[in-house]
Amino acid sequence: MKTMVELVSVRAYRISHLKVLVKDYLGFSGEGGGARRNENHLEAALAWLCRAQDANKDGGVAGRYRLDTGWTASYPETTGYIVPTFFDYYRLTRNSEYRDRALRMADWLVSIQMSDGAFQGGHIDAAPQPIVFNTAQILKGLVRSYQETADERYLQAARRAGDWLVEMQDPDGAWRRCTYRNTPTVYHTTAAWPLLMLHEVVSKSRYLDCAVRHFDWVCSHRQENGWFSRCAFDEQSNSYTHTIAYTLRGLLEAGLLLKRERYLDAATSAAEVLLKRFEIRKFLAAQYDDRWKAAATFSCLTGNAQMAVIWLKLFEQTGDIRYLNAALKINDNVKSTQDLGSRNGGIRGGIKGSQPIWGKYIRYGYPNWAAKYFADALMLEDRMMQRLEERMEG
Repeated sequence: MKTMVELVSVRAYRISHLKVLVKDYLGFSGEGGGARRNENHLEAALAWLCRAQDANKDGGVAGRYRLDTGWTASYPETTGYIVPTFFDYYRLTRNSEYRDRALRMADWLVSIQMSDGAFQGGHIDAAPQPIVFNTAQILKGLVRSYQETADERYLQAARRAGDWLVEMQDPDGAWRRCTYRNTPTVYHTTAAWPLLMLHEVVSKSRYLDCAVRHFDWVCSHRQENGWFSRCAFDEQSNSYTHTIAYTLRGLLEAGLLLKRERYLDAATSAAEVLLKRFEIRKFLAAQYDDRWKAAATFSCLTGNAQMAVIWLKLFEQTGDIRYLNAALKINDNVKSTQDLGSRNGGIRGGIKGSQPIWGKYIRYGYPNWAAKYFADALMLEDRMMQRLEERMEG
């Protein structure tokens, strides 16, 4: 990271960029850090996401802010699952701006849907290629938009996307066609989960059957130590906490929706392993190998926020206080990396891909999905704490 070429490429001559690099090098926390209330960090993250949406004029959300080139083009996949976060924040604050913004995102997504029902991978300025994972993430936003508005346009788009996902699935339950490097992965559980959401709305068995086939295929890749094979972006790499959390979240949500212990047990066992790692070291590595051994010295902040959500949901289901304690601590960890005082709108309120910022996950960047999952984690934490307080008072 400390080469002259890198320093020039990330525009370290800009004061706001230099401050980030120096703070991470020295191990300092961001402006305000974890000492501030959740609402301050949550408001800052949502404001950052609004700026990411405003960075382009199409209604989508810029994929990330990069220290080298600034805001990127809008990213359909993550715009899709940012939609529910904006609806959730609207319900929390009753600020109609967030509902309006969510619908603007949904309208943009409907406008770019491909003729076969799929959605493209990558940013909107990339050559359009239909991708299973991206289509499924957008499906989340379409279903939620229909639930919020009863607008048939969103349901029609959702059904077209769902039908395409069913068509792309192989008989064994995996998705190989129209996937990253045409490789089946277990983190597609979070592609099957939206099909369950769609089934809840339209009650078509083909969506339920497709999802169940995939979850069963994923469970066949579960190892005795709780690990899942095929959990990385490719077979030569170790798995990021980001993809591990994707896998666990899909299984957890499926287990809860379908009341299937097999899925719940698979998600819980792996979540327990990471919980113990975090309890001992107060740190989650960005990557782990198939023995659950840390394979990186930096942290993936997106994965941290995702694990906070999973632990909070497990606390909600089990009442096990360990899950709550871990979630509170890891949320504080991510909060401490969020800069609340930068004059640079691409930095202020955003969440880095890696901590430190030169870690190889979204190196030198602030991805919109990190801010999204961080916001989800804080809102869920506040709900869980409120319920706990109510139970104690009762």
